Amino acid sequence: MNSDSDLQIAGDILEVQHLLQPAREHPSTVAEFVGLARNIAADRAQWAPLVRYDTTTRWYHRVHTGPGYEVWLLSWVPGQGSGRHDHGPSSGVLTVLEGRLTERTERGARALHAGAERVFAPGYVHEVVNDSLEPAVSLHIYYPGLTEMPMHTAQCAPAAVDVVPA
Repeated sequence: MNSDSDLQIAGDILEVQHLLQPAREHPSTVAEFVGLARNIAADRAQWAPLVRYDTTTRWYHRVHTGPGYEVWLLSWVPGQGSGRHDHGPSSGVLTVLEGRLTERTERGARALHAGAERVFAPGYVHEVVNDSLEPAVSLHIYYPGLTEMPMHTAQCAPAAVDVVPA
């Protein structure tokens, strides 16, 4: 019986360069876009100086673009909301960086605290609102880049219905 470990038999995989997958320069999967959102969220020094608050309209700023995708930073003062909408052909990742937001869909409402993430596919209809007493900041990644945001007239469920902690 051979007592050598598989590593000793096969060698160090890191030394067999032709077997390694090259690191991707840009995300291309849902998991990689979520990873990008987490990396940006973790680097507060990168995004915090960019944040502005506007009491007359939601403030937003595009912080990064890549092949086919965009990264946006949004601020929300108390009472501001997006209105009920979808993102056309774009998929997305929404990450709350500071504060608390509420996402409303036809299925109910979900409280999103700092660190909460939502991933959505094209055609996903929701409304995001800051119904707290403190400002909030969120990060949004869209793939492909956001080209349309159709508004919907029917109301989403009120915040008191089916609130699920993030």
